[in-house]
Amino acid sequence: MEKTLNRIHPVSDPEATYFLQVSWEKDLGTGFGLLLSDCQCAWNGTVSETDISREAAEIEMDREKYVEELRKALIAREESSGKYNFVIS
Repeated sequence: MEKTLNRIHPVSDPEATYFLQVSWEKDLGTGFGLLLSDCQCAWNGTVSETDISREAAEIEMDREKYVEELRKALIAREESSGKYNFVIS
């Protein structure tokens, strides 16, 4: 299993710091787990392969392109710094 951990500052609360851990087996396209923490509380969840396909279809985006965008937003922070914003709700 592979994992990444990134520090994020959501646009919804720029003074706050959260830590986002993403874990996956083969690649993000087969599903992944998320763990979000503000160092006081933690929230976790999973995104299935079916969820990914459904989301890509809903926004009318090629599934492979959608998975690549997920990778950039959730894993490849250095190469996509400043391109993606997070909103915590």
